[in-house]
Amino acid sequence: MIGALIARDVRRAIGGAAWLPVGFFLVVATLVPFAVGPDPRLLERIASGGLWIAALTAALLPIERLVEPDRANGILDQLTIRGVSEEAVGAAKVGAHWLTFGPLLLLAALPSSFILGIAPQALGRTMIALAIGTPALAALAVMVAALTAGLPRAGALAGILLLPLAVPLLIFGAGASGDDQSGALLLEAAVSLLLVAAAPFVIGGAIRASRT
Repeated sequence: MIGALIARDVRRAIGGAAWLPVGFFLVVATLVPFAVGPDPRLLERIASGGLWIAALTAALLPIERLVEPDRANGILDQLTIRGVSEEAVGAAKVGAHWLTFGPLLLLAALPSSFILGIAPQALGRTMIALAIGTPALAALAVMVAALTAGLPRAGALAGILLLPLAVPLLIFGAGASGDDQSGALLLEAAVSLLLVAAAPFVIGGAIRASRT
């Protein structure tokens, strides 16, 4: 059942604007050199952080479409009647959200890294850090989408909630691209694992609370 739910959400995203987060990611990465100037040393220092901010905003863009349409249309209630737990729905939505932006974002990070002047020896570490961190970004986005589903101005509220929660992940993810990256990479992996593991339970609780 989880596989069917993931496939459904992926098809819906692909039929919509699945390209938008990746396009936004590329636009942000392209604009950073214009904002800070052409100094290659400065760009190299901020490049990893720029990629992570772009990745965070890319994960945030479709947040209003992750949970609220299914809640408003009664699909979540129908799944519950059929015996599908809210936690299973949460896990499926996290997986589907990552599949619709994570792999494409990793591909887009390659040209973005050259635009930002990331050194070749740091590129591999940056890609590993993004591969570890993007599932956590997907989990955070769906958790916040579930918590704000049905609320007025949910998009703005979701951004306010998501940005502080993502700070530890951004710090460790950007640090994992540095020269002494082993400790930061382990901490990033721990934070990512915690967020992905907790997401189904937080989403399930939020879905149940939205019915009261």
